[in-house]
Amino acid sequence: MKGSWKNKKVFLTGHTGFKGAWLSIWLDSLGAKVTGYALKPPTEPSLFKLCRLDKRVKSNIGDVRDAAKFKKAMLEAKPEIVIHMAAQPLVRESYRTPAETYATNVMGAVNMFEAVRACPSVKAVVNVTTDKCYENKEHLRGYKEGEPLGGYDPYSSSKACSELVTSAYRNSFFNPAGYEKHGVAVASARAGNVIGGGDWAADRLIPDMIRAALKGEKVRIRNPRAIRPWQHVLEPLAGYLRLAELLYTHGPRCGEAWNFGPDAGDAKDVEWIVKRMFSAWPEAPGYVIDKGRHPHEAHFLKLDSSKARRELGWTPRWHVGQAIDKIVSWTRAYQNGEEMLEVCLAQIREYAE
Repeated sequence: MKGSWKNKKVFLTGHTGFKGAWLSIWLDSLGAKVTGYALKPPTEPSLFKLCRLDKRVKSNIGDVRDAAKFKKAMLEAKPEIVIHMAAQPLVRESYRTPAETYATNVMGAVNMFEAVRACPSVKAVVNVTTDKCYENKEHLRGYKEGEPLGGYDPYSSSKACSELVTSAYRNSFFNPAGYEKHGVAVASARAGNVIGGGDWAADRLIPDMIRAALKGEKVRIRNPRAIRPWQHVLEPLAGYLRLAELLYTHGPRCGEAWNFGPDAGDAKDVEWIVKRMFSAWPEAPGYVIDKGRHPHEAHFLKLDSSKARRELGWTPRWHVGQAIDKIVSWTRAYQNGEEMLEVCLAQIREYAE
């Protein structure tokens, strides 16, 4: 993978967030020339600041809802590859700020594609959405890419809308039949519940557990029976990189939607994750179940990633237990004041090997 990314110009939105910071580190280590566009880091602390990524990538602080600024930043960067990860990424926050969620997740995608239309250097676009974009019927099987889109809550719905935006722009402006003329290949990527060191987002299970444990408090968990497709952050990022690479080299052959989820056995309920986490971190105080009322969240969600395995050659490498162990070791290093960029790079090397 390394040789194919050396000196590639990549425009990465959402680079100050949890997943975006990990991808910035990985792309930089591969020799890519990364330009980021995002709001300021959304949490304190943040992986972006801990690793001093403003020294390693060209960082534009801006809002994807600001179409003019967004387009200007992309035109100045002259990227070959665009990976769009900027989003309002939280289900519970979307109940509090639905209009802002739709504006960011839907019009942000529109603004990204409009910027791409104006930028002749772009050859490949990956729009990152979510596993929650499907119409969730609480199936016990995994959802496949061709199944109906939906979304009970504003976040999930907004990401389904982003998928529709992607399809419309691909059909209308970047149609594979006209690839020889426009030269842009477009795909979307849907990943499962992503976990890893360096995530401090509110209302997410692993960050909530880590915050509580570092304070010496028991974590309060909701929906202990809810089942999710848990995966380490490096798993879908490897998928995004592989997909972008193939779009760049093979054009629109892979220009469609792709699932990147864990093995079927890694779809675990919330309480299993909590118990497994604290078995690896025995000094943590443990947990209690919050029996209060909470906004609706899906009970069962699982992806079928057989198409990505078959056609992209992507496959998960770390099972959920390994992912949790990596989070605990990352957090211990953070507690010990270690150089967190080096910790991240070591985990990336271990994953890649």
